Amino acid sequence: MSSSPRIETLAQLKAAVAKGEVRRRSVRDEVRDNLSEKLRRKDPLFPGIIGYDDSVVPQLVNAVLARHHFILLGLRGQAKTRILRALTTLLDEWIPVIPDSEINDDPLAPLSAFGQARVKAEGDQMPIAWRPREARYVEKLATPDVTIADMIGDIDPIKAAKSGLQLGNELSMHFGLLPRSNRGIFAINELPDLAGKIQVGLFNILQEGDVQIKGYPVRLPLDVMIVFTANPEDYTARGKIITPLKDRIGAEIRTHYMSNRSDAIEITSQEAWVARGPAIEVPRFVREVVEEIAFQARIERKVDKRSGVSQRMPISVLETAVSNAERRALFNGESPIVTRVTDVYAALPSMTGKFELEYEGELKGADQVARDLVRAGVSTVFDGYFPNTDLKPVIEWFDLGGSLTLSDTTPAQTLVAQARRVQGLVELAHQAGVAPDAPVPMLAAGIDFVLEGLYSQKKISRNEDRGYHGAEPARRPQQPQSRTPVLTPDDEDEIEGGGRKKKRYYN
Repeated sequence: MSSSPRIETLAQLKAAVAKGEVRRRSVRDEVRDNLSEKLRRKDPLFPGIIGYDDSVVPQLVNAVLARHHFILLGLRGQAKTRILRALTTLLDEWIPVIPDSEINDDPLAPLSAFGQARVKAEGDQMPIAWRPREARYVEKLATPDVTIADMIGDIDPIKAAKSGLQLGNELSMHFGLLPRSNRGIFAINELPDLAGKIQVGLFNILQEGDVQIKGYPVRLPLDVMIVFTANPEDYTARGKIITPLKDRIGAEIRTHYMSNRSDAIEITSQEAWVARGPAIEVPRFVREVVEEIAFQARIERKVDKRSGVSQRMPISVLETAVSNAERRALFNGESPIVTRVTDVYAALPSMTGKFELEYEGELKGADQVARDLVRAGVSTVFDGYFPNTDLKPVIEWFDLGGSLTLSDTTPAQTLVAQARRVQGLVELAHQAGVAPDAPVPMLAAGIDFVLEGLYSQKKISRNEDRGYHGAEPARRPQQPQSRTPVLTPDDEDEIEGGGRKKKRYYN
């Protein structure tokens, strides 16, 4: 139902409905109609949801158009909750409700005893309250301690005693979250964690559209759209969702991680707290390295694939890397503040808690696995910037005994001054996208990227103190020992056809 808050009484609301100025419809019809209008106008459907335009969004649109309750299945950090909260944009801006009604009673068709009594007592002069779309979304994280009273409702002895009511009176009823979501959207996150008996309590609302409050001979035909989220592993393999409930959910929509770095960078740019001031810059290659770390983690055999690697990891890593750049710049008095690839190593604490390890990874240790992921990420991104570039001049400089001692705290001026000793190194930084007239801190970041890229591909070496030097020569395989026959004085002669033959011994 969409209308203007200028309507203040029940009589005015009835008149607006009679004139067609106000539409009365169910929540799922309301969401469907508003989505249809957005599609006709070609408006953005779910602002802030990136990378799902050709996969998740079409399935979601189909479910809404079909008026289905649905569930989003996906690993952590795949924007499931954000999608559910974005559904509020498909609700009407305002709806009229009976004031003080716990279940948002429709003034023209109240469900609760309280609402019916108030309409009967006040008639057409009953005032109308207006509820905004944001207040019509209720979200509950499923936990094992959730009870039927929390979700559906129960007898409230205290309420009955204060009002002087019998326990059998409907007015003494305590409404749970589901009835309080009437005429709105009710979201349950991590559905498999909900106890089986609570899942049973959802049967009626999903199929028949009503709930029955414990201990009361009353049925409430609620108007509510129910949506869920779950991890695919919990949903399908562990049997935590009871079959009749799965059967009543209209659509199962699979989410996924981003398939390309560009979408991932856009998400991280949207979510990460980087804009801390006008003097902070994050080069494109640093953003790509940060995202590539997550891509590498999702295919790394030492990382548990079933738990996934959340998009929250690159967000945290980028924020920490920027903080390390900020620390260096404040200490050295530099401006602008430019993030380097080596700052990503300072963000290892932001990585190790974001993935679960397999047994092989546990043996190696989370810190070392994270370092390997950074190195693999740098190598992949470096290949994209220098696919066919001749790197020999720089590599030979190090192989001939040259070395650079740098760290993540080295001032930009010092780093650039040392890099100019290496033939071709500064030119490679320009090839990585650093403009010739870029500030010194940006040029230092480009040089740092080139050095880390060469190190990641084992073309030069680096010690723990960030000292870059020539790559260690590959260990040559041992040559087999000579097997030249050697005669000894004690050899015995053997007579063969009149000839003499010595026994042979090999050193």
